[in-house]
Amino acid sequence: MKITIDIDCTPQEARAFLGLPHVEPMQAALVAQMQERLTQYLDAIEPDALMSAWLPGGIKGLAELQQQFWQQMTQMQDPGRKKKG
Repeated sequence: MKITIDIDCTPQEARAFLGLPHVEPMQAALVAQMQERLTQYLDAIEPDALMSAWLPGGIKGLAELQQQFWQQMTQMQDPGRKKKG
């Protein structure tokens, strides 16, 4: 035997019937807070700000990073080579 029951109600009515909490105000507050944080983050993203965050030392820091990278690569190619230092 198979019984089918169709209930026509809104999600709010279903939550009230099942005794679940009313979470819409909390969801609205969280969405508003997330929107504010995202707006602040997007306002802070400017090319100059990004470059200073990614490369605190500027171009000099990038050059040092590249130099370290190449040193590591050459040491991997020649394992018998001693480090300078």
